[in-house]
Amino acid sequence: LRWRSDEFGDVSPAHCIPLAEESGLILEIGEWALRRACAQLHEWHAAGIEASMSVNVSALQLRRGDLAHLIEATLQATGLPASTLEIELTESVVMAEETWPALHAIRALGVRMSIDDFGTGYSSLAYLKRLPINTLKIDREFIGDLTRD
Repeated sequence: LRWRSDEFGDVSPAHCIPLAEESGLILEIGEWALRRACAQLHEWHAAGIEASMSVNVSALQLRRGDLAHLIEATLQATGLPASTLEIELTESVVMAEETWPALHAIRALGVRMSIDDFGTGYSSLAYLKRLPINTLKIDREFIGDLTRD
């Protein structure tokens, strides 16, 4: 997701997403992004292109408590199998125990989940055993010098 501003040009997600989270607009933006991603994926499937889609989710979306219902309704509206959708969450969101019921509800739908930027925060491998995660995306900073150090 990018913001194209007449005044500032292309604003990177590193700058616009924190503003959206701070203002609460991330809830509307996140809902739009999920619905648009699933609609696009449905179009590809209808055209015979078998693909899956990964959508980033913010902490606010997850903590609001109705993300599983939104995902389920979006999948039903588009007719997509849950297995074609993957939700990407940051490590800090996943490691907050208050989000775990929502994570389990999403996983129960059959939606895949991945942790993005793993290695930049908590990084406790013991937590991973208790979470319904399919994919672990290790942050480049964590392994970038692995061959040298």
